Amino acid sequence: MSVASTQTKITVADPRVMVQLLGAGDKTLRLIEKALASDIMVRGNEITISGPAADNALAERVFGELLELISKGETLTEDAVRRTVDMLNQGTAERPAEVLTLNILSRRGRTIRPKTLGQKRYVDAIDQHTIVFGIGPAGTGKTYLAMAKAVQALQAKQMNRIILTRPAVEAGERLGFLPGTLNEKIDPYLRPLYDALHDMIDPDSIPRLMTQGTIEVAPLAYMRGRTLNDAFIILDEAQNTTPEQMKMFLTRLGFGSKIVVTGDITQVDLPGGTKSGLRVVQDILDGVEDVHFARLSSADVVRHRLVSEIVDAYEKWDAAQEPPATANVHAVPGRRGGRRR
Repeated sequence: MSVASTQTKITVADPRVMVQLLGAGDKTLRLIEKALASDIMVRGNEITISGPAADNALAERVFGELLELISKGETLTEDAVRRTVDMLNQGTAERPAEVLTLNILSRRGRTIRPKTLGQKRYVDAIDQHTIVFGIGPAGTGKTYLAMAKAVQALQAKQMNRIILTRPAVEAGERLGFLPGTLNEKIDPYLRPLYDALHDMIDPDSIPRLMTQGTIEVAPLAYMRGRTLNDAFIILDEAQNTTPEQMKMFLTRLGFGSKIVVTGDITQVDLPGGTKSGLRVVQDILDGVEDVHFARLSSADVVRHRLVSEIVDAYEKWDAAQEPPATANVHAVPGRRGGRRR
């Protein structure tokens, strides 16, 4: 039984907006056509969408969101088009134009903002809860967005200091076998945190802020025995904590503080047989008020497109090692092209 084809028309009054929507050499239009099932034709200032009513409704929403992004001064990129379509396909209440224009931090003309629905919900959870766990694969912005929120809170004087910490555990390495002083041995583990800080704060001011104690970057072992008040505290690479270390860290929480714990439970570097504190804590604190678990996926990867595909490939491989009932089956929707005349 064939589905009846219908037509929907969109008129763009401003020629300059139409040029931005279509892109140089109609490049953006071709991206939109590739992402949608409906046929798209453009003549003058009018866009004609042809196809089944449901497909046309999605296409109309996509164009509406992209026009909203343009009205907010955004440049339409391949990434913005793809993420807009992905969000609308999920059928969620949040509008892509709102997600993709939520500014967290701006510095030297560069703005840090969530790029996916999962990232936006993660950022919202940090605003709304005292303890947030950001759990997901590499490239989903777990630590970077948490640090941006920490700097934002510091600049808004909501917090007096930022504390960044990681367990000093990596695959195949032990501190005792590394050359140099203790600080020199620890530095490689903390370097990613320093690098992110340099993206968000004037590098010249970082040594002064660290000397004053406004920003502290230290290994997890340095947290023992402390109570941390009025601080934004981030524990990175938390999959490499033991359950005892995780309990120690979480109980450092003082008045007026916020904790964000980030990690990827598929990349545990602890010695064989040692339980990951990040895995265990999900069962221990599940349902505890003001504690939130934000789970990010390959859909939230904002690195090279291949990173998302690599994450999916590993998930499929892992699922294949389990009984068949636990395997995931992903359907790939069919697509039809379009044309301009």
